[in-house]
Amino acid sequence: MKLRAATPDDFPFIRSLAQRPDYAPFITDEDEVALAAYLADPKARLLIAGDDAGPMGSALFCEIGDPSGRVELRRLALARAGRGEGAAFVRMLVDYAFAEFQAGKLWLDASGENLRAQKVYERAGFTLEGRLRDHWFRPVLGRNVDVMLYGMLRSEWAALTLAAPAPRA
Repeated sequence: MKLRAATPDDFPFIRSLAQRPDYAPFITDEDEVALAAYLADPKARLLIAGDDAGPMGSALFCEIGDPSGRVELRRLALARAGRGEGAAFVRMLVDYAFAEFQAGKLWLDASGENLRAQKVYERAGFTLEGRLRDHWFRPVLGRNVDVMLYGMLRSEWAALTLAAPAPRA
């Protein structure tokens, strides 16, 4: 699995992930105009993970170049969720953020109801930094959910990188 920049040709794939019943409660389905805005934004990178057979996942980085050094990871989704590929995918994204963007901190959020994602993030080395209770309205669910905030510092990533090689995808 490798990462590459998304193009407008990838928008149907990206949207198909957000529209899946298992992802729809957790990922906002943004239209082509919104996705195109990410491609034009120098502070964002919309990426596709895949191999010779085609796309396997997507992710969005935001806040690139922020003076604080933080980078946000959003909208990460795999086409074949639940098949054990999440750890390698997240590790690849974490390594990309710290190596490519020289992030001082990588952060992301997760729905309090998305236990699968929370386990993947914690196993990847993210620290739960907070919980915003009843904070995020999810149209698919018709109600608010808690938002879990996770972060990883560059020093923590460096320690993980030295301790274990990246998982192979």
